[in-house]
Amino acid sequence: MLFLIALTVAIKDVPRISASGSPVAAIMRDQLGPVMERGLLVAITFAFFGAGVVTMAACARLVFAMARDGRFPAHRMMRRVSPRTRTPVPATVLIFALGVVLMVALPGAALLELITASTILPALIYGATIVLYLAVRGRLGRRKGAFDLGHFELPVAIAALVWTLVALFVLVSPREAFVSVVSVVGLLLVGGLFFLVMLMVDREALETEPGEMNEAFRP
Repeated sequence: MLFLIALTVAIKDVPRISASGSPVAAIMRDQLGPVMERGLLVAITFAFFGAGVVTMAACARLVFAMARDGRFPAHRMMRRVSPRTRTPVPATVLIFALGVVLMVALPGAALLELITASTILPALIYGATIVLYLAVRGRLGRRKGAFDLGHFELPVAIAALVWTLVALFVLVSPREAFVSVVSVVGLLLVGGLFFLVMLMVDREALETEPGEMNEAFRP
């Protein structure tokens, strides 16, 4: 956020920067010169690589967790863990392969739309998690010694929800975000369809607490 604020303040010519294909590089070149620009772009490249690795690992763990509980296609394969590395190799390979296919198959503009959609989906997930928490918080048990916000619990939850709604508004309000919004709606419909199929085909997997199934699904 601080980096974005500094970039915005440093813009000398808003129309020219807005029309640039690489606005961040253009701003840094105007302010710091080409040598510093290249150095910062190298650092940003490493940062993006790290973020990509973290995203791949997080998605692989989500696939593994759903497969472990019988809630993912081909779950018997996707829940396997390598005895040597103790990592979910099939799930990781799946996420990596999907990423490569999308990078190769989609043109630059479409890939950018997908990246924008990938910022909308987490905000929706965070917002849904907060709403669910607010709906069930009265029925949640309290563990002695566990982290507790005390009287600040409800204000913090409401503030987080408001922040998420503002972030969603910022992401979906521009006209340029229309394709990304349609992509998100499509993904949600696919997820809803899969949920309905699970309800009809394997309802027990959805109604059983994950902790009760872990022993049966231990690799």
